[in-house]
Amino acid sequence: MSKNIKIIGGGVIGLCCAYYLQKEGYDVTVIEKGDISNGTSFGNAGYISPSHFVPLASPGIIAQGLRWMLSASSPFYIKPRLDISLIKWLMTFWKKSNSKTVEENVPHLHSILQLSRHLMSDIKEDLGNHFRMAEVGCFMLYKSDETEKHELELAKEAATLGIETRIYNGQEVQDLEPEVEVRTKGGILYPIDCHIHPGDFMRTLKEHLLAHGVKLQLNTEVTGFEKNGTVVSSVITNKGKFDCGELIIASGSWLPLLTKQLGIQMLLQPGKGYSMTFENVGKNLRHPAILVDRRVAMTPMGADLRMGGTMEISGINSDVLIKRAKAIHAGALDYYPGLDLPFPSIDKIWNGLRPLSPDGLPYIGRHSKYQNLTLAGGHAMVGITLAAATGKLVEEIIGHKPTSIGIKAFDVERFH
Repeated sequence: MSKNIKIIGGGVIGLCCAYYLQKEGYDVTVIEKGDISNGTSFGNAGYISPSHFVPLASPGIIAQGLRWMLSASSPFYIKPRLDISLIKWLMTFWKKSNSKTVEENVPHLHSILQLSRHLMSDIKEDLGNHFRMAEVGCFMLYKSDETEKHELELAKEAATLGIETRIYNGQEVQDLEPEVEVRTKGGILYPIDCHIHPGDFMRTLKEHLLAHGVKLQLNTEVTGFEKNGTVVSSVITNKGKFDCGELIIASGSWLPLLTKQLGIQMLLQPGKGYSMTFENVGKNLRHPAILVDRRVAMTPMGADLRMGGTMEISGINSDVLIKRAKAIHAGALDYYPGLDLPFPSIDKIWNGLRPLSPDGLPYIGRHSKYQNLTLAGGHAMVGITLAAATGKLVEEIIGHKPTSIGIKAFDVERFH
């Protein structure tokens, strides 16, 4: 077993892999195209959410998506284009969006969610709570009777998994938010959920890894690989060649672009999300909340407030569609009309790419084509939530240990 580890990708998944591998005495280098100061791991809602046990590929999502496609300000958008990888992904997503697949996948997603929630508490104890981890739960708020019915059904399913829920009417939700007016029919609180400031978490991890001997090879583009039979022997970059005993690719939405250079096709699409962060909000929320009817996530972060949302499948780009950002802002004010938060300038609107697998489960495991290659990606909207568990599982895979949970459902070759 080689102690020489190269990790491609300095997002939250890559850094959590480095965190657990470093603790076991490995010589770890993270190769990252940026400088670990921005990216999808920084601007998201910061939820650690065991309550999100239903994968993206679920019954009704296709019909709902088609309805949303008719509106330029909807929470969901696919940019029409002739792209064979997109067509293959969409066909597989369509096949997997059924009740049978969800029934099979929920226990596996629940298992890794629970593991990650437990590990995040351990990380807080180890590193100190420099990332504002707040354990106050998360609300699912709704306005319509139809949405209420759906959320109550999910709450019943959560109970079968041992997840506590608390159901509140509109006035009871308001009582829990004394500083801000809330217009909602009701809500379900998941006390097990917590939230962090993802940017602070990334900075804390970065500083910890540097202090404990992990090498961060930043602003470095991977251009290819050297192979020796069934072994990837080196990573070739614009700043030189890096030998590797074990290679982990955890590059988020760029995963299929890198594996393609190794002759491996991965079904994965980037799903763009937007967020806006308002600093020093005078009267702020006390609980994070997902505004279900508007598909908007609200996260108080100390004195700041972040609102985010949308799922835009338009390839790898950082273009901002203002209508979609305005829909997030309007959705937030629909539920919290008293928030005095003017729509920000375009330079204040963040966007990032979430890596989507076709069945809503991540890819975690070795690939049979190369004996020293491990993949970790496809975490969709729960990358921050699943980062700790993924890092731990990758460390166990590299060390040829029994894994903390079963990982067959996350097989990196399940679509081939």
